Amino acid sequence: MSDHFRFGAHPDHGFVAAATANIPAHLADWFLVREQFEPVPDTPGLYRLTHPEQDGIRRTRQAVHDLRRHGYEVQADYSLDPGRSASPPQPAVRNGLMERRNRIAQAAATRSPQRLTAPTTTTPGAAPQPASVPVNGRAQTAGKGLGR
Repeated sequence: MSDHFRFGAHPDHGFVAAATANIPAHLADWFLVREQFEPVPDTPGLYRLTHPEQDGIRRTRQAVHDLRRHGYEVQADYSLDPGRSASPPQPAVRNGLMERRNRIAQAAATRSPQRLTAPTTTTPGAAPQPASVPVNGRAQTAGKGLGR
């Protein structure tokens, strides 16, 4: 396997990257600078992550991911390789939808305090007769008597 980039942790420089001979130096420099790596003085071909204390592991893993997405072969330490190691825990973004649905489902499953006993069912008898039935826009009563 011919790799193009190598990433790792250096005791003095923090997170570092180096290009191999399989990629032109000017192209490697272009990619690594855009991934927030800077050349290490007095060490040609070695790049270090700028501000590694500001989420350095995630940014290095992102650089490995981006270069692979562009089609380059990348070797990385186990902790910096997003393909082999678990990603760092992400804070759960809650929009409240699941909590709301859970509350509604729980409320639907519990019995209302207003109705402590189960409702009784009765068979419906004869339907009640209305007191008046409108005919031609006029209400007529069901009993005896004349209309107006």
